[in-house]
Amino acid sequence: MSITPEQASTEHDGAERVTATVAELEQEGDIAADYLEGLLDIADIDGDLALDVRSGRAYVSVENDDAEALRVLSNPDTVQALQELTRIAVQTKTGRFSRLILDVGGSRDARQQQLEKLVDRAIARLDEGASQASLPAMSSYERKLVHDIVAARGLVSESYGEGADRHTVIRRS
Repeated sequence: MSITPEQASTEHDGAERVTATVAELEQEGDIAADYLEGLLDIADIDGDLALDVRSGRAYVSVENDDAEALRVLSNPDTVQALQELTRIAVQTKTGRFSRLILDVGGSRDARQQQLEKLVDRAIARLDEGASQASLPAMSSYERKLVHDIVAARGLVSESYGEGADRHTVIRRS
């Protein structure tokens, strides 16, 4: 089977490699947007939806010029739960595993900044003489962000553990 330039490669922890086309990822975004619009209507929350496809994933953002309108939904744990529910809704419609990413009111940017501070504190422990620094367990998406941050800072990182206990360990190269 040959892969065209329109195809994006995706995979998830412990699963075989799966290839989704950009059109399939756009379809995931559309299904997710419909599902989220229904939830927002039920909760009587105003929000505009933006869809994007990048790095082999569908990205859906819920935005509102009034940050207070999305405050209740932008809590990281709430975003994670909504993302999982949305992924299940997409998977139910498409029959395919979804690696969709949901952002509510800039929650992903806020989490990126938190992870950068977490990595910086871990690097400080290394500077104080620790041979390695373990971070708390986090989602595969957050671990990927951590790996990227660590690499940009000139260090190495690896993930250890299984399931909900999977975490990242940082070391000097």
